[in-house]
Amino acid sequence: MSEAKRHYDQLLAAHYSWMNGAPLEKKVAEQRALLTDLGLNGGPKGIAVDLGCGPGYQSFALIDMGYNAVIAVDTSADLLAELKKARTDSHVKTVLADLRHFPMLVEQDSVDAIVCMGDTLTHLDERSDVSKLYRDAYAALAPGGRFVLTFRDLSQELTGLDRFLSVRADDQRVMTCVLEYEPECVIVNDLIHVREESGWIFQKSRYRKLRLSPSEQVAELKRIGFTIDHDRPIDRMHAISARK
Repeated sequence: MSEAKRHYDQLLAAHYSWMNGAPLEKKVAEQRALLTDLGLNGGPKGIAVDLGCGPGYQSFALIDMGYNAVIAVDTSADLLAELKKARTDSHVKTVLADLRHFPMLVEQDSVDAIVCMGDTLTHLDERSDVSKLYRDAYAALAPGGRFVLTFRDLSQELTGLDRFLSVRADDQRVMTCVLEYEPECVIVNDLIHVREESGWIFQKSRYRKLRLSPSEQVAELKRIGFTIDHDRPIDRMHAISARK
């Protein structure tokens, strides 16, 4: 089991939607606007793949944008169950699998869009996994198909108290994140206090995220053959939109 999967299974999946701080349909609308801005508003809209789909923010956005079907891949059974419960009539096929195995789900040159959003990309174990994912995406996309990425730029190290991040808090839950930097990764320590009848319960878990430089990702995508249409920071994330 990868560190990211263990972390989500043991801690984060149960708090993920709360952590994002908005109702599902508002998050879907936000992602629909973002994906449109990043170039998924024209061309064929057949099959799309959502890698690391979570509770469905991007999957439902893609359906709302006119894609005929979405293959939604995640390693968290709890988040996939949340997705399926949210919209029982949508054309989203959920797959419980490591996102690195997505080529087994589609034919080459058959997909019109692949998205890997949030911080999913940094959850991969090795930089070589990232490079292989890019190559697999290029092979799966139809000519003119788009590959859209967002990820947190962790290449610049935070120091001192800047490593302590308040994620969200209300009268029932308080979540704090503490970062520890290694040369290739950041250790993410998630600390959550949950109020129960007996008092506050403390939950904790940690996992590693890759430190990916946006410029290095763009260079790698270009080497594979992608044309880069968008490469810019958006809020606290970095977004890249590439075309085959």
